[in-house]
Amino acid sequence: MTAESASNSTLQGSGRERRRWPRAKADWPISLDLPEGRYEARVRDISEAGVCFYLDRPVKLMTRLQIELNLPHEGNITVIRGAGVVVRSETLSEHIDHYEVAVFMPDFTASEKESIRAFVQDHPEFEPES
Repeated sequence: MTAESASNSTLQGSGRERRRWPRAKADWPISLDLPEGRYEARVRDISEAGVCFYLDRPVKLMTRLQIELNLPHEGNITVIRGAGVVVRSETLSEHIDHYEVAVFMPDFTASEKESIRAFVQDHPEFEPES
């Protein structure tokens, strides 16, 4: 899937209908390298296709960034690093200056995908569209 098709699939439908990959709820730190600097955020959920997190600033759609996070699973930590592109950036509330940002990560390694897949199987949040 390309970043463009990921962005388009995000715009189609809502909720469960637009979810292609199973994902797991998460709540741990993530480091972001954006064009304007390095930031810390909080992961909302993760899938083999990408990650969604909360950040205290908006990020423009199609912004390229680098991420780094520690994926906990069965007493181990897998460090996930990679490049991605922002496919969604929405304000959480008009009263809160925080944003939910979704990043498509096409370059996860096979071992990273396997670690994410195992984590998601043990902590499912959403099931994929049939």
